[in-house]
Amino acid sequence: MPELAVRLPSPLDVVQDPRLGGVRLLLKRDDLIHPEVPGNKWRKLKNNLDAARVEGYDRILTFGGAYSNHIRATAAAGYYAGLATIGVIRGEEHLPLNESLSFAIDRGMQLTYLDRTTYRRKTDPDVLAGLLERLGPCYVLPEGGSNGPAVRGCAELPGEIDEHFDVICCACGTGGTLAGIAASLRDGQRAIGFPVLKGAQFLETEVRRLQREAFGREWDTWTLDHSFHFGGYAKRTPDLDTFIADFRARHGITLDWVYEAKMMYGLFERIATGAFAPGTTIVAVLS
Repeated sequence: MPELAVRLPSPLDVVQDPRLGGVRLLLKRDDLIHPEVPGNKWRKLKNNLDAARVEGYDRILTFGGAYSNHIRATAAAGYYAGLATIGVIRGEEHLPLNESLSFAIDRGMQLTYLDRTTYRRKTDPDVLAGLLERLGPCYVLPEGGSNGPAVRGCAELPGEIDEHFDVICCACGTGGTLAGIAASLRDGQRAIGFPVLKGAQFLETEVRRLQREAFGREWDTWTLDHSFHFGGYAKRTPDLDTFIADFRARHGITLDWVYEAKMMYGLFERIATGAFAPGTTIVAVLS
């Protein structure tokens, strides 16, 4: 079985951009950890892979949509770790499979489907029991991969940064990355999460719940900025596309438009409006 060779610690790049004024911006390049299991996906999955083995499972079952990066990453991580994977996909099967699901199958993942009504109840005991009765014993990983072990993996990120910083930012889907990062900051540091979902106020509660699950306590070192979802998950606008093209031209980095670009757009907007004092050092996590 090929080895999963990850690049840790991930690089830290300095951004030179006249729009920053007196703010210093660093990019934590978690997107370079591994081409198939990048960024927070690896940080979330590594402890869960270990937990599955410790608990005696040789298969991981998880959930996602037809274009889910989490499904792709879990399939790849299981392949390299020698664990079988099952992806429970929202909605009906559509053939031919899209690139994401084709990749998952190429990495050995078994796909099964739930209609959208049932999928909304995927965490209900009866639905989960039915899946496990049909598919057999599995280590169950939640949609998006956020749970206690995942949060503990994400909490390792700030410790890799050997330069002083005041603020660290990340995009938010399920809240696990923010929960972990915010739990391991030093005095005076704070974290800002940029939700990519419209109406994601539930994350205010979810981040705290994940911290309790992972560490048995909560931290108040974080905030959420709900202003930059651009219409909701996997939604985009001409303004966002223009920002992505401009950032690529300036810095040679193509931002993922579902997550990273929304965070970076929001961060540059906040810098432009004077939200950060001159001399502030900000780390933005690309994953």
